[in-house]
Amino acid sequence: MSRRGAVSSFDEHVGLGEIIDEHGVRVPFHCIAIADGSRTIDVGAHVEFDSLPKLGRIEATAIRLG
Repeated sequence: MSRRGAVSSFDEHVGLGEIIDEHGVRVPFHCIAIADGSRTIDVGAHVEFDSLPKLGRIEATAIRLG
């Protein structure tokens, strides 16, 4: 099931970021989860993403602009 949100932070050098979903939940992600393969995304971008249980928490995956 897809979720919607906006990128609240992204460190391109490290490749880590965070999305705040439509319910205010912060969801971390790694740049390899960006679906277009670019490994970069703008802070503030509105996105759709899927959830992936990983290392005892939920991470965003299949991140796409939307």
